[in-house]
Order: sequence, then C-alpha cells, then structure tokens
Amino acid sequence: MNQYVNNNGVLIPAASYSIMSGNRAYLYGDGLFESIRVLNGRAINLDNHFKRLVAGMEALQMNPPVHFTVEHFSEEIQTLVDENKITQGGRVRFSIDRKPGGTFLPSSNFVDYFIEAKSYENNEYVLNEKGYRIDLYDEIKKDINPLSAFKTKNGLIYIMAKLKAREKGLDDLLIQNYKMGIIEGGSSNLFVVSNGVLYTPSLDLGPLGGTMRMQIINLALANEIKVYECNISPQNLLVADEVFLTNAIQGVIWVDTYRTKEYANETAIQFTKLLNDKWG
Repeated sequence: MNQYVNNNGVLIPAASYSIMSGNRAYLYGDGLFESIRVLNGRAINLDNHFKRLVAGMEALQMNPPVHFTVEHFSEEIQTLVDENKITQGGRVRFSIDRKPGGTFLPSSNFVDYFIEAKSYENNEYVLNEKGYRIDLYDEIKKDINPLSAFKTKNGLIYIMAKLKAREKGLDDLLIQNYKMGIIEGGSSNLFVVSNGVLYTPSLDLGPLGGTMRMQIINLALANEIKVYECNISPQNLLVADEVFLTNAIQGVIWVDTYRTKEYANETAIQFTKLLNDKWG
C-alpha cells in the first residue's frame, strides 16, 4: 500500500524528500505540531487541536493563510487519511513551520504545513495491561514561559527524559519545573487521584496544555468528579490512590509504581470507558 504525506496541500509519496533547504523547523525548531487520534477512519477532537494550533501560532507570531480554518484543517487531514486507506485506528501529525528565510530573525512570519497519517493498532482507547513504572527526571527542569503549553518543535527535554527512563529500566520519568513542581510525563499530562478527587498541574506551572488533559477534565466535571488544578509534589505521589498519564494518541495510561509506591487503576479504567463512550 502506497503511503502519502501532505506537503502544503499537495499529496506526495511518503518516501520522497519533502523538507526544503532552509526549513526553519529543521534549522531552529521554529514550528509547532499536533498529534491527533483517528478512530473509525476519522480524525477526532479537531476543534480543540485547531484552537491550540492557532493559539500556538499567535504565541510564535506566525501568520497562517486566510483560508486556514478548522474546516480546511479537517478537510486536509481527512483527504490524507482516506488516501492512506486508514479505515480504523490511526494517528495524524500536523506540523506548522515558519517559512524559510532569515537566521534567528525570520524574514517572514508566514507558514508552511505538513501532514502525516499512519494506521494505529487499536481502533479504540485501550488501557495498558501492565502499569507504567515511573520516577522523577532530575537532570533538566522545564521553564515556565508563554510557550510552555504548546507543542513546539523543541522537544529535547522530553527526548532526554525518555532516554534516561530507558537507561533506568523504567517506562517514564516525570518532568519538573524550576519550582520543583511535578508537571508532566515525557509525552503526557499527569493526573493524581486521592479520595476520589482528581489533581493535575495547572497550566501556569508549565505543563503542556494537552487536548486529552482537557477532555479528561471535562469528562470528570460532567460525571460530578471534582478536579483541582494545582501544584503536585513528590509527597502527593506517595499518598495518592492512583496516578495516570494522558495524551491524545494513547488516551489514559495507568501508572502502577512510583519508586516503592503501588497504585490501583479503577479511575484509569473509568476514564478509558468514558472516552470510548464519547468517541465510539
């Protein structure tokens, strides 16, 4: 089966070269991206992904084309999903790069876009059977700044955290800010459950403003589950009943162990079911 990518509205074979000389995301990390889940051959939650992408472009002082609406965003994604014959589960990566030109000072604030779409093994959200084993990532802290909430193409802190987790024989390491608050996983947002209440780091503490994070908060409120956005400390992890991670592709990820502390997964199971009820 031939696979294609969308390069600025043109479908080209995925195996062909597509990054232009001078691409600013390649040279400077001057770009954004969204990871989007596909269920039953349709990309889901596009309104929220589009809103975050537009907010990110505004934060980076990028100028999208006037035709770049949520309808255009959706149509371009679906065209590629259909062309790649993804009829069940899949994942999409939608990239925005500032147009080539300039060095650290860009010569233009207009953008190019690039879309990839691949099949994914599951056509629903499936909770991991084996819980993640996690610890803290101590070597690099994440800045709290106006770009913290967006998926920029500077992902080195997440890469280094994943490498260190593998070195330690763990599934993930939790990233901290310079205030020593625990804010997120290596590719996920963080939720802590204590006495039936959800706690998650507030966006002013520096975590990614995840689209799945917001879905979980909204589902919790709709089901009369209290949610508090607050600072999370190592002590909070040690007294929690459950810990789980979330991202747009996997949904909910059950954490089994933090150091010597072990967790249940009833809430993780509940939210996985709620997600499938919402999007099934």
